[in-house]
Amino acid sequence: MAEGDPGPVEVSKLAAFVAEALASQGVPDADCAVVAETMVDADIYGYGTHGVFRLRQYMARLRDGGCNPTASITIAHETVATALIDGDNGLGHLAMIAARDLAIEKARGAGIGWVGVRRGNHAGPLALYVRPQAEAGLIGMAAAVGSANHVPPFGGSDLLLGTNPIAISVPSADADPFVMDMATTVAAMGKIKTLIQQGQPMPEGWMVGRDGAPLTDPNKKSEGFLLPIGGAKGFGLSVAIGLMAGVLNGAAFGSDVVDFTNDTTSQTNTGQFVMALDPLAFGMTDFKARAKHVFDEMRASEPLPGYDPVRLPGEGKTAMAKRRRNTGLTLNPALRRDLLALAAEYGLSDPFA
Repeated sequence: MAEGDPGPVEVSKLAAFVAEALASQGVPDADCAVVAETMVDADIYGYGTHGVFRLRQYMARLRDGGCNPTASITIAHETVATALIDGDNGLGHLAMIAARDLAIEKARGAGIGWVGVRRGNHAGPLALYVRPQAEAGLIGMAAAVGSANHVPPFGGSDLLLGTNPIAISVPSADADPFVMDMATTVAAMGKIKTLIQQGQPMPEGWMVGRDGAPLTDPNKKSEGFLLPIGGAKGFGLSVAIGLMAGVLNGAAFGSDVVDFTNDTTSQTNTGQFVMALDPLAFGMTDFKARAKHVFDEMRASEPLPGYDPVRLPGEGKTAMAKRRRNTGLTLNPALRRDLLALAAEYGLSDPFA
């Protein structure tokens, strides 16, 4: 270890700190443990922009009344294959975990389970709510209305859309399932927030100012727009997700969306959905082997000059997660400073002691 390098932090110690922080705002111990584990899992699987980095935002909303610390997750509507979860304005992870588990249960019985969420909150990376499906031999999908509007409709200038992410997982006979988790914008807002925290510039092509010129100062993000992937195609996909995750669930979409960072007192009514699909419902008893065959063909494709070998979404994450659980997480200096600042502000234990 280099001199001055604090080294990795133990996963259990980081989770204990997150749980202590949430408990300080009145969250019950059992919920603290579940959310803390989920947040640390985000970092373990490489989704650092949606993991422990978000603790400050969650703490502010709990402190100021925008998020209910003692939420009671309930089922508002239910059929054999579908359900609607009411998150009671609690920490979003709790509602999404309930939705994911219920979707898997329904898929086992009906072949498919589709569970929507209303009155939820930001819940970290969607990958965490589709990976378990693939690990169980199912196909998974999840999507969400973004927690703030940063995108205008294509050709417009009013901020009416968020990053509206979508994630899809597919089981395989490989060591790793296929897990794709993407925003419908060129970059997720979380990436821009981490650039601000680390004092780094933003690449061209992520945002433009209201004059249409590239915006590269992440501190000026409020002066411009996030760009959708694929132009009008990304816009259309974002709207479709908003209809299925927002409107269908009676959740916020369009001008009803609350900026959960800048407004820490209002309920967000965040909408999401989680799906699980059983290949056995289609008579596919060898689906994982067939998926692996497809993936092997793609990996065997000769790389273009200057390109790395072909990789599939999610590849290598199983081994990476195992390694990080054993050796700890290396946090960037800016995040370490922020966690220490949170500890001082809220009278918490030193997470790195």
